[in-house]
Amino acid sequence: MKKRLLVLMMAAIMGTTMITGCGNKTQNTVETETQTTQQSASPEESTVTDLKDHTLMIYCGAGMTEPFQEIADAFKEETNCEVNVTFANAGQIQSQITTSKEGDMFIAGAQDEVEPVKDYVADQKALVKHIPVLVVSKDNPKGIMGLKDLTKDGVSFIMGDAESTPIGKIAKKALAEAKIFDLINIEATTTTAPQLATVIAAKEADAAIVWKENCNIDGVEIVDTKDMDAYVKTIPAVKLNCSKDSEAVDAFYTYLDSDTAKEIWASFGYESAE
Repeated sequence: MKKRLLVLMMAAIMGTTMITGCGNKTQNTVETETQTTQQSASPEESTVTDLKDHTLMIYCGAGMTEPFQEIADAFKEETNCEVNVTFANAGQIQSQITTSKEGDMFIAGAQDEVEPVKDYVADQKALVKHIPVLVVSKDNPKGIMGLKDLTKDGVSFIMGDAESTPIGKIAKKALAEAKIFDLINIEATTTTAPQLATVIAAKEADAAIVWKENCNIDGVEIVDTKDMDAYVKTIPAVKLNCSKDSEAVDAFYTYLDSDTAKEIWASFGYESAE
């Protein structure tokens, strides 16, 4: 029965070809479909653009130095594009953009940091979450369980510069809204977020508010409290309108959505902004 059905089907196909007079067209169609099937079954060819003679100039918050440098290096390896990254605090970067009017992209520590350079923004998108946490020295010798405990006698606090760093602004806001800003002992301020964790690890201060991803060093412990939950920010990628290499910028902007870039962020403890 199966053989008979197959014969009938073949006869029908041949008959249709003869009646329509499209034998060549049918054959071409079959060949095209076969080629398409073979192509879809084979691995995709690389579509990465070769940007050998291109160079990108990117500004990035100092607190993201390690993950972003790794992403920049991975992009260079895939595209041959040179990527020069300036890592600094937000105030320094904003000043450099507005003064020099040069650069291709700005990876800001928080959306608020884009406002001072809004006239230079061509496009932007969210990348990952920036999560502030309260940290203490390992084993929490002062028994700090939340922001309120920062007012205890003998507790020293170190804070990011509220005028130049996103984490400093967040810390000041959180402490002010908790109505304890004027009651705590601020030992010193720093110009970048990673410095805060280093000071705590060295036991030169008892507590600090830092980005979660900067706590991956020995001697630092995150306090299990929800006091900072309301202050989570988003890291944006900003294309600058003063860029002189749209091809390279567009390629890197797209690359930031790649699995490679996302995996690098995740490996450093960042959470997707999606």
